[in-house]
Amino acid sequence: MGDIKVKNRVVGVDISTERTTYAIVDIRGNIIAEDGFETFEYPNVNDFVAKLADSILELVVANGGYESIRSIGISSPSASIVTGCIVNAPNLPWKGVVPLAAMVRDRLGLAVAMANDAHISALGEKAYGSAHGMRDFVIINIGVGLGSCFFSANHEHQGAGGFAGEIGHTCIDDSDSARICACGKRGCLEAYCAAKGIIRTAEEVMAESDKPSLMRGQEQLSPKMITEFCEQGDELAIEVYRRTGYKLGIGMANYASVIDPEAIILTGGISKAGKWLIDPAYDSFDKHVFGNIRGKVKIILSMIDNRERDVLGASALAWSQKEYSLFK
Repeated sequence: MGDIKVKNRVVGVDISTERTTYAIVDIRGNIIAEDGFETFEYPNVNDFVAKLADSILELVVANGGYESIRSIGISSPSASIVTGCIVNAPNLPWKGVVPLAAMVRDRLGLAVAMANDAHISALGEKAYGSAHGMRDFVIINIGVGLGSCFFSANHEHQGAGGFAGEIGHTCIDDSDSARICACGKRGCLEAYCAAKGIIRTAEEVMAESDKPSLMRGQEQLSPKMITEFCEQGDELAIEVYRRTGYKLGIGMANYASVIDPEAIILTGGISKAGKWLIDPAYDSFDKHVFGNIRGKVKIILSMIDNRERDVLGASALAWSQKEYSLFK
């Protein structure tokens, strides 16, 4: 009887609007090696896939070789786990339907699975973070965009097309003056609570008042800067996150009223605003949520680094993919 070689490593890939990170992860969740490159330097998707495939190959060859790699998991905004495609991503340079999982598989000859970045965040949180041991929970990832994934009875809900949980594109303002979202619709939660929406709110707050503010005169105001100004007691900066938290609380209350989770876990860069965002969000949530679950849903911040969690989440997805290789 011949020796059976067990492949004990996978590759996890996290594609964000700014940077793409890829890592070799072993069966215990240890990151063996990691690297990355700037996503926006590859506006042509064929060039991006070529760069990603070559980079993964280089990392794998330098760290144990192809024969140890079982599969690849990819996290991306606007991705469908059902089709393996990125579909109409509003915040990525590649438009339309992009069969990215198949493109990477064809170049590398390994099994490839791909899912929405919020779905991947949920897998990472369940395996390694704040959701460990939970059966019913929601992940809301707030950064350039706003996405989510929820687990029910210990299973993630994907939906018929793999797009379940798109809370960022639910409508919270149907007025004619509602903001236009990157997806093209008016009044989406993302247009108020993701990065560009927060900057828009800051501009409105400053226009409504003549109070002094550290935000005034900044050439490239960012949510991170606004958080820093809150820490310094800037009243208008604090008001920006109060308004943002109020909208977020409504969105979370609607979500929780439908699925009754034990916790909502906030991840992504905007969650770093901490109490300035969470306190008003919780007050708004408590005001708008269904009465029978009021006070029973925890709202908590992720405890692990965003990029590490998402690479590990992508590796967890890779382990779930049926093994396939041209090099057996």
